[in-house]
Amino acid sequence: MQLIKQSWSLLRMNLASIPQRPGLVLTILIGIMSAVGVLVSMLALGVGARREIMANVRPDRVILMSSGSPGPMQSRISKDRALLLHELPGVRRNERGEPIAVSQSLVLIKARTKSSGMLVGFPLIGVSPGLRDYSPELYLTAGRLFEPGLRELIASNACTGKFANFSVGDTRSMRGGDWLVVGNFNMGRAQGPCVAFADADTVLSVFDRNQYNQVAVLLKSAESFGELTHAIRVDPTLQIEVRREAELLEQNAKQFTGMLNFASYVLGSIMATAATLGAANGLYAIVESRRRELATLRAIGFGAAPLILSLLLESVLLALPAGLLGAALAWVLFNDLTARPFGLALHLAVTAPLSALGVAWALAIGILAGLLPAFSVVRSPVATATRAA
Repeated sequence: MQLIKQSWSLLRMNLASIPQRPGLVLTILIGIMSAVGVLVSMLALGVGARREIMANVRPDRVILMSSGSPGPMQSRISKDRALLLHELPGVRRNERGEPIAVSQSLVLIKARTKSSGMLVGFPLIGVSPGLRDYSPELYLTAGRLFEPGLRELIASNACTGKFANFSVGDTRSMRGGDWLVVGNFNMGRAQGPCVAFADADTVLSVFDRNQYNQVAVLLKSAESFGELTHAIRVDPTLQIEVRREAELLEQNAKQFTGMLNFASYVLGSIMATAATLGAANGLYAIVESRRRELATLRAIGFGAAPLILSLLLESVLLALPAGLLGAALAWVLFNDLTARPFGLALHLAVTAPLSALGVAWALAIGILAGLLPAFSVVRSPVATATRAA
């Protein structure tokens, strides 16, 4: 009880002296606010990236790959087996009674960016008939779909923004021949990364392949996932594993956002270190200006613990509004702002969990910044502190 009473008395005295040192207090506030604002806005890029990647996910879409494949590029499915997969139980059928299942061949191609001229890779996906049934969110913004058997492709609008010669009517040279761009498209609510679609048989022929990488299937309903997996499990000759679309895209999102978050935390840690040192210096200056007063309080019976606790609380109470203000500024300035890391158009998303993380970051800075000045006070002998002051 005595600890609480002494700490509360000391805290009130500390807070009452704040208006006498506006410069030092503003330095502490601005430093912590900047650290929080930078961290939250950087992490908002990762949240925006995940939203972009997961924007068009549907629970009734699944991907079939060969057993043991770590990813689609390593998967191999023969043409005969792909036809069997199209007819599995649980697969939805369109108005014509055809299964909504698309065999896909993935090829990595490269193009030079408009900005730097660097060669950057992106996927060309050969698809069997049924792409529009499987991906109803795909809508053409220009041109038409490719024709089977021809060297034609459609490219997302992300390709046209990042690379030259991907608009309707342009030609691309690949594997010794020219491919005609006949359409541009977006995928639902998300522009997404650069990707191009073409006829699967043409892709297989041009790139000397005889197997698909995966089969994308639209289920009758999300609950049909069990029916499909059971049919595959009871037929060991298929040697196929089923993964939900959301699972695969979540894996891709983690890889991409992991890089963004790593960079965010590195930069945020640098800023936090600077803010901590700046706040500690400011608190040191405040403590130094009150050293005689604090020494006198210790001499008349105030213990070391209340002094440490009061100084820590003062530091935290300074950090709290700075953290709130930093998170608020990040939301005002960066929420829904468009950024283009790696050529991918993303909308930054400053969410409530990110803001809470920013405030917690500020409180951690406040605690660390208050520890050193607090311990320096109690380690100094009372008589020495009185004479020095």
